[in-house]
Amino acid sequence: MFSKDTYVSRRQRLKELVGDGVIILFGNNEAPANYPANSYAPMRQDSSFLYFFGQHREGLVGVVDVDNNEEWLLGDDIDIEDIVWMGFVDSVVDLAAQVGVQKTAPMSKLPELVKGRNVHFLPPYRHDTKIQIMDLLGLHPSQQKEKASLKLIKAVVKMRATKEPQEIEAIERACDVGYIMHTTAQLLIKPGVTERFVGGMVDGVARSMAQGVSFATIFSQHGEIMHGNPSDAKLEAGRLALCDAGCELNDYCSDNTRTMPVSGKFTQRQLEIYSIVEQCHDYVLEVAKPGVKYRDVHFAVCRLMTERLKELGLMKGDTDEAVAAGAHAMFLPHGLGHMMGMDVHDMEGLGQIYVGFDEETRPNLEQFGTNCLRMGRRLEEGFVVTDEPGIYFIPHLIDLWRKEGHCKEFLCFDKLETYKDFGGIRIEDDLLITSDGCRFLGSKRIPYHPQELEEFMNAKQ
Repeated sequence: MFSKDTYVSRRQRLKELVGDGVIILFGNNEAPANYPANSYAPMRQDSSFLYFFGQHREGLVGVVDVDNNEEWLLGDDIDIEDIVWMGFVDSVVDLAAQVGVQKTAPMSKLPELVKGRNVHFLPPYRHDTKIQIMDLLGLHPSQQKEKASLKLIKAVVKMRATKEPQEIEAIERACDVGYIMHTTAQLLIKPGVTERFVGGMVDGVARSMAQGVSFATIFSQHGEIMHGNPSDAKLEAGRLALCDAGCELNDYCSDNTRTMPVSGKFTQRQLEIYSIVEQCHDYVLEVAKPGVKYRDVHFAVCRLMTERLKELGLMKGDTDEAVAAGAHAMFLPHGLGHMMGMDVHDMEGLGQIYVGFDEETRPNLEQFGTNCLRMGRRLEEGFVVTDEPGIYFIPHLIDLWRKEGHCKEFLCFDKLETYKDFGGIRIEDDLLITSDGCRFLGSKRIPYHPQELEEFMNAKQ
């Protein structure tokens, strides 16, 4: 939690941006894993509620009455049975005072506060919240995303997109735990160790040094699968292992990816592909800055990647024409990065079209690969985005495009056939947009340059 003044000033700014009506920000409730008393733990609070009201307790709702210039924290105080099992927690009155809210009431007060009012709420993503909105406003869950307040969405995105100095410090601390997570994996990787073991040890670092992981850890020898969770498969000599993992610390996230040779040394073929991803990753530092569209950074990386893949005989033809046709998506079927902050895909639940795009920059939902671009708008000082280029060889995609003749004038399918056993490579770091450029976050850089990575991995011997 930040200072009380932080939350007071954020709510004041929110009132100015929304302008009228009454704003409801729903906190989260505990969610049962497999029976009512066995909840997922720890409980994860809603990020926008945290941003404006700062409290982690379940069963709370924040109300900002713009018309009457009032702020409320609603919730029911715990009873003795809760205290016996879970321990004492502060009263709702005390919680409100900690974040500068003057008015409190039990949850039963909420219908009275919103009756007959112009109500602003964000798109709900949890079923219990959807039921709460249905009971409160008479809106069926199927209508709630459409009826969510665009004014409120845009106000929250505007505020949360630009990170305050204290938020940047929090992300830096999360990145420092991310360093330990990834270097732990790099020191454990060797033939015979299971994916599940390495992934579990990475998760253990996040649980012991932070609030936990910021998303389900990806650790797999099948790096061509974007979200390959750890399996019981044993690591094999000569293959690559991809680790995409991050932590959540003090409500802010880290998100990094590294790809390592299981044997501790890249083969020549692996090094050729890896060096392209490495160059693309580092090139972002040269071109990302305020005023530049991240979509343009993405396509600059795609052109660089295409040029390098042509040198290896995997692509051919005019580079600009190849990228315009989407041929590069054979190798990079996702965007260069996404917003990051309190959520690892920051505010994605509010609608990517409002977070990563705006009235000036619109998404292209028709072209394969480009339709997965999560961040395209102009960069501004204080934005935090991920920089995560990759090259993947997906056998089923190779087969499909070859059968259809898709982008055949730009792709060398005979050569691609020889890479079906390759896997995939991704390198990812978290990028802060500064006044005149950008920089990576975290006090230490997780080894990724080939020589330093091999030396680090082999230092365990």
